[in-house]
Amino acid sequence: MPFRRIRDLIEAALTELPQTPVLAAFSGGLDSAVLLHALAESEAVRARGLRAVHVDHGLHEDSEIWARRCREFADSIGVELIVRAVDVMRSPGLGLEASARRARYAAIETLISPGEIVALAHHRDDQAETVLLKLLRGAGPEGIGAMRPLRRLGRGFAWRPLLLLPRAALREYADHHRLGWIVDPSNADQTIDRNYLRMQVMPRISARWPEAESSIAQSAAWARAAAEFIEAEADRALARIQGLDPSTLHFREWLSLPTALRDPVLRRWLRALELPEPTHYQAAELVRQLGEAGEDRQPCVRWPGTEVRRYRDLLHALAPLQFPPLEWVADFDGRPLQLPLDLGILHIEGLEGTARLPTPLRVRFRRGGESLRLSSGGRTRELRDLFQEAGIPPWKRGRMPLVFDADDALIAVADVWLSEAGAALLAPLGARFVWTPAAGGARPAGDHLAIDLADALS
Repeated sequence: MPFRRIRDLIEAALTELPQTPVLAAFSGGLDSAVLLHALAESEAVRARGLRAVHVDHGLHEDSEIWARRCREFADSIGVELIVRAVDVMRSPGLGLEASARRARYAAIETLISPGEIVALAHHRDDQAETVLLKLLRGAGPEGIGAMRPLRRLGRGFAWRPLLLLPRAALREYADHHRLGWIVDPSNADQTIDRNYLRMQVMPRISARWPEAESSIAQSAAWARAAAEFIEAEADRALARIQGLDPSTLHFREWLSLPTALRDPVLRRWLRALELPEPTHYQAAELVRQLGEAGEDRQPCVRWPGTEVRRYRDLLHALAPLQFPPLEWVADFDGRPLQLPLDLGILHIEGLEGTARLPTPLRVRFRRGGESLRLSSGGRTRELRDLFQEAGIPPWKRGRMPLVFDADDALIAVADVWLSEAGAALLAPLGARFVWTPAAGGARPAGDHLAIDLADALS
């Protein structure tokens, strides 16, 4: 019987789970009412510790009444219920349903104790709808694999013990136990894609192919297995082709990956850097530009929150950059100077007490044509050539502070290069320039002074 099958599914699944408490997500609807009741009926769950959480989204005028009904239901079966009210903020590119889901999970994550299991009431019909929605949005194996029975969630796990059961089995359980539940009128709103699928599309599919939901769920399981294999291979590939700087990737090796790996590697790389991922079109555009651009080009593909640029043999992933205005200039006496944007602080280390520089300095950013003499007797070098020889990407060059003396001669490029005149100025003081970019600022990897002060004066 359905009610026994639900109990047996829960009892069997518990043996594979960590011995930690269970937190049931409880909306008050049919599905979550069945799940919470079935969990409360299990002695094994009770022994672990069972509580429930209801998230009040405040999107319906009766939401406070629903919260009270949820508390009454939980009290009737002896389960502690936590009610959390949230403000649903519409995120760019997300509909109201997705924004509410994001707010709901965020609220639940704040309640999870380490290792705690969050029980969710998704069932086989939900899984079939999710697979179809993912297909209509052009998802790959990861998306088509849909919902996992168990996955990480915050400090604990999300668990879906009813994923193999059809909605009809939950309805029979509710009827058998005479459960009451809340009917959310938004579930009948067919402008919401999932509701339209549930009410208009799935009945027609099932009428023609009665086993459709079961078959779609089976396909999701196969896709999930394929996605997990691809994930493991993508991890290995990323470790192999990532540069010494984690924000870089060897672009030729990335392009030569099998098509099934190229996109997952790109997304895992960006995810680790906490950068937004591209659409499929944007990822394809990156492949196209890298394949067509000559060696002397520096292709860049942008999308909201991310830029991926190629310089020489590497791809660089970064948040969109801002560049300081060309007219920005500041007097500099060695004390900490706050630079514009996210470019941090420049100061001279080693100026003790009331010591001051014998000549005033000014700081600005690159305008083009700058040059400096690096060592005694050496020739004057174009800053452009120094940047190229050092392999500093072009987009970082205009964000490095330049220090000029009273005669407008360049004496230092941040704390990377020091001129002969700059060394003569600082060496008697035992001082040096120090540039500390703000978090997320643009310091070239492996920066260091190109010359030692003693060598410069020799």
